[in-house]
Amino acid sequence: QVQLVESGGGLVQPGGSLRLSCTASRSGFSFHAMGWYRQATGTEREMVAIRRRFGSANYADSVKGRFTIIRDNANNMMYLEMNSLKPEDTAVYYCYADEGTASAFWGQGTQVTVSS
Repeated sequence: QVQLVESGGGLVQPGGSLRLSCTASRSGFSFHAMGWYRQATGTEREMVAIRRRFGSANYADSVKGRFTIIRDNANNMMYLEMNSLKPEDTAVYYCYADEGTASAFWGQGTQVTVSS
């Protein structure tokens, strides 16, 4: 069973930056897509950023130009660099990975709170 563990969440002021990390229990090369989703209280989970093994990254319109997804397959890691954070970015952020149409995996989530 694949395990994904997020870290790096916390409280940050508006305009600040944060970097989330996701550690996978096996090589990142084995995943087709890896990405980040988030879920704010009372809303549905939404895609934030996703990067496929081959190809460019896709971002939600609300984070384009502010967030960057990085895959470090050799070290089983993935990151989400978040800049110019806004209160509306407050949510639980989840690490995601899949094997194409075969299987999908989720982390437990890490809380990000943007508030002054």
